Order: sequence, then C-alpha cells, then structure tokens
Amino acid sequence: MITLTVNGVDHALDIDPSMPLLYALRNHLKLNGAKYGCGLGQCGACTVIVDKRPVFSCLMPVSAVGKRAVRTIEGLGSVDKPAPIQQAFIEQQSAQCGYCIAGMVMRAQALLDERPGADEEEIRQHMQPNLCRCGTHMRIVAAIVEASKTLAGTARQGASR
Repeated sequence: MITLTVNGVDHALDIDPSMPLLYALRNHLKLNGAKYGCGLGQCGACTVIVDKRPVFSCLMPVSAVGKRAVRTIEGLGSVDKPAPIQQAFIEQQSAQCGYCIAGMVMRAQALLDERPGADEEEIRQHMQPNLCRCGTHMRIVAAIVEASKTLAGTARQGASR
C-alpha cells in the first residue's frame, strides 16, 4: 500500500511501488491534468510539483515520493477562481493545442512559489525543460512574466501591512 498526499488529500493506493507517479495520478486518482508526452522526461507535459520542486511525473516512481506533498494543476485554482498563473495564461492566450499547458503552468508555479517577481531571464531559464510543440513559447513566457509581476505586487502589499 502506497500513501500519496496529492493536493492536500491523503490517498492510500494498492499499486506497484515502481509505478510512475503519472500513472498513479491519471489512472488511479483520475487527475488527468498531467499528460503523457514522451515517457523520457524530455518534454515536460507530465510536470507536477513534489515538495515545492517541478518533477517529471513520468520518471518518478511512486515509492520515491515518500511523504512529500504532490501538487497538480487540479490543486491550483478553479474555473471560477483561477490561480494568478492560470489567469495570466488565459489572458495571454498561451494555449494552442493545450497539451503542454498543465506542465508549463506547474513548472512556472514552482518558480513563482520560490521567486515571486522572477524576471524574464530567470523565467526563460527555468522553463527550458518544458517543450511546446505548437510554438507558443513567447505567449507562455509573457504569461509567466505577467503572473510574476502580479505576485510580486501582492507580496509587496502584504509586506507593507
């Protein structure tokens, strides 16, 4: 029995410990935001956050997660109240086919959790492992820059109170 904490909820799963986290999320927990892209950790479509770090869930066996928290796109915002990064992706029309977007959002969220206010160069460097086959990288970067500015302003407002 494997226990995974996903989006703040504990799940006891009777699965093979060597199963990739991606399959546990999609097939057992029905969290389908992370996508299977390449199975080799070369595209980033399967990116989720584990213990505040972006990881390729296609490569990580569930046994390697341990007690660390897993966060998926389903754990960010909602349709009615998107997270700042999701709202920025909507406003910048960053998705074309949408296949890579959940992974892009999660990698960006991991950066912005650590560095609200990250500049464009930091964002570009951080996002390099994730690929968009449709070529919307410019809009994706613009969305992350927008969210970074929003979050930096929120952090400053909170500090001045």
